[in-house]
Amino acid sequence: MVRIKPFRAVRPPKEHAAEVASRPYDVLNSAEALNEATERSLLHIIKPEIDFEPIADEHSQEVYDRAVANFRRWRREGWLQQDPEEYYYVYAQTMEGRTQYGLAMCCHFEDYLSGAIKKHELTRPDKEEDRMIHVRNQQANIEPVFFAYPDNDEIDAIVAEAVKSAPEYDFTAADGFGHRLWVIRDRKTNDRITEIFKGIPALYVADGHHRTAAAARVGAECKSKNPGHCGEEEYCYFLAVTFPAGQLRIIDYNRVVKDLNGLTPAQLLDKLRESFTVEEKGAEEYRPAALHNFSMYLDGKWYSLTAKPGTYDDNDPIGVLDVTVLSNLVLDKILDIKDLRTSKRIDFVGGIRGLGELKRRVDSGEMQAAFALYPVSMQQLINIADTGNIMPPKTTWFEPKLRSGVVIHSFEE
Repeated sequence: MVRIKPFRAVRPPKEHAAEVASRPYDVLNSAEALNEATERSLLHIIKPEIDFEPIADEHSQEVYDRAVANFRRWRREGWLQQDPEEYYYVYAQTMEGRTQYGLAMCCHFEDYLSGAIKKHELTRPDKEEDRMIHVRNQQANIEPVFFAYPDNDEIDAIVAEAVKSAPEYDFTAADGFGHRLWVIRDRKTNDRITEIFKGIPALYVADGHHRTAAAARVGAECKSKNPGHCGEEEYCYFLAVTFPAGQLRIIDYNRVVKDLNGLTPAQLLDKLRESFTVEEKGAEEYRPAALHNFSMYLDGKWYSLTAKPGTYDDNDPIGVLDVTVLSNLVLDKILDIKDLRTSKRIDFVGGIRGLGELKRRVDSGEMQAAFALYPVSMQQLINIADTGNIMPPKTTWFEPKLRSGVVIHSFEE
């Protein structure tokens, strides 16, 4: 059972939605954010270091203060306005002809602490603390987290009915991805959504582990300071857009390595043949065709690497993952890269950048080899979360990303 509720979204008026909405704080560096930010962009609130000349330290007090000042200004100017009543919202994203429909809602922080909201990644305390300061200062969840829930036919039917009407927002961002928003104003429908989710056993964090952990910590902090706490205060809830798992697609998250641990390309290929069936594919890009099949770009050529039976454990929710297979059989065993979180000899490339980015980084001489992986499935993610396991670093990449600023949850009294 999970607890959710509708909320009074703080959001842009229709005419400003496309400009206010921005990419998330963690997919842009400060220079990129400065280049993208127009006058009303939410980037001035989620990356306010760009308002300083030169760009300021994003963790400085003046930057945290500017975030609060900008949020207040955006509301004062009418670039962000609060809905008069609590609603659920349908948020649709379209990428390459495929659309996924999520519900913008508020989730209860205690569900995260109890494990009803399940995670699959470790978080870093410093990143949690940074996000916690933003939530605490703003008394708001400015950016949503990205959750999944087990498919549910009744919710699908409610969403299908809601999207028959004209959307409140309908715009295509600069990256070509489409974003639409509908407001579910019917009270009975909103009440029914709340009831349905009481029967859903768990939600799954897809993207936004640090924001989720930070929101839960703020909720617990507010609870500790309120002697009259009852558990239904607005601070108990945080913002999520939650999608049916069956609609979501995880794309590949690939690896590039800076050296071959003293081996020549021919020696590397010889060592790989101990654990893989190796096929040379030539100059044409090769994409992994199935689980346990890898693509390698080395010395101007593409190769297919297929892990031999017995080198992996399909009965282990972690062992079945190709990131585990590659780490065990190649990165650790051959290249002596032990810790993916700290090693400076490896880098990670989201599949959204394409195989051409892997080739470019090797051909430039910056890297010596690249490995492309078959994407993790949502079912693998759910299996790992359900068994209390943690995925290896840089395993999942979700696209499209949620646009920040489409809806905001304020719990300011």
